[in-house]
Amino acid sequence: MNGMEEYGVVLDYLPYGKATDTKREPIAQLVGGAYFTLLEVVPRAQTTFNIGEKIYVGKGVRDKVDHIKGRISYYELTSASKSELKNALKLIVKERESHFISFINKCGAVTIRLHQLELLPGIGKKHMLDILNEREKKPFENFEDLTKRIALLPDPINMVTSRIEEELKGSSKYYILTRAPYLKQ
Repeated sequence: MNGMEEYGVVLDYLPYGKATDTKREPIAQLVGGAYFTLLEVVPRAQTTFNIGEKIYVGKGVRDKVDHIKGRISYYELTSASKSELKNALKLIVKERESHFISFINKCGAVTIRLHQLELLPGIGKKHMLDILNEREKKPFENFEDLTKRIALLPDPINMVTSRIEEELKGSSKYYILTRAPYLKQ
């Protein structure tokens, strides 16, 4: 994990900045598409962002972003960003479905008594054992295959999205899908 985000999904755009900022420069809040890093960016002059828009924030020339202001915590998100977060996460999870299916196919125990699968909302011992047995027969191909082969499994996209959101809030002991959140000192 190099920790660099290549792109982010816009959660909120504040053309006049935050009321608490002295500079009053325009900013956008986004969630990164690789590590789910929460970022604030400053747009290039004469540039606006649309909510849900995917923008490049990687190294090199950025067409819409002047500079990255920095990482922020979940609790520094605007209320609009918080309400948009789940939609953005679902978009990223759908786009990176093969990554999350690979995680489900390969994940293992966290401790002697706890498996990584059990950290996903809606998966208890029974579902975990069913998933482990089924993936031994044949690895899962996609979310549809997973729900077909595991009876009464909650929607995988919602499970993964909810877990990512929980990890972003910093309320988790284990970080299996994101990097540990940024906590401002």
